[in-house]
Amino acid sequence: MKEVLKKNDERMQRRIDHLVEEFKSIRAGRANAAVLNKVTVDYYGVPTPVNQLSSISVPEARTLVIQPYDGSTLRAIEKAIQMSDVGINPQNDGKVLRLIFPPLTEDKRKEIAKDIAHIAEDTKVQVRNVRRDTLETLKKMKKSGELTEDDLDEAEKKVQKSTDKFIKEIDSLTDKKKKEIMEI
Repeated sequence: MKEVLKKNDERMQRRIDHLVEEFKSIRAGRANAAVLNKVTVDYYGVPTPVNQLSSISVPEARTLVIQPYDGSTLRAIEKAIQMSDVGINPQNDGKVLRLIFPPLTEDKRKEIAKDIAHIAEDTKVQVRNVRRDTLETLKKMKKSGELTEDDLDEAEKKVQKSTDKFIKEIDSLTDKKKKEIMEI
């Protein structure tokens, strides 16, 4: 039973970790290297993440500077960013690329806040699915005689308590990200 509960918590935590990564990649009007996490460049026939081909720095709040380790990849990185969903055209000075993040409009902020809410809701659904799977496993264990009725009740309460904790964490992360987006 302890192993099943431990696995339940690990699976729920992975959902939270994924949510945090999703939130990092959301453009909030200020420079954030995480927006490039999903951008890959065809480097000698291998799709390679931009952050493995260059150093990325944030010299100012709204500026991201991408300096390739190999100068010959500058054009390919530029093209990959243009083709991605980053939504910003890089400025190429021949040595580095600059991404200048424009301030977000009120409408865009509200749209992003809605997207954040959708992502959070999807994560809650995933956490609840983990709960459902765990409860099914526990009921099978009771049916096969590995658990008593009291053990099952206790385990169900622990699973629900764990689920509530993770849902609360999702709400907290969501509120924090929405607040960050709505800041001017």
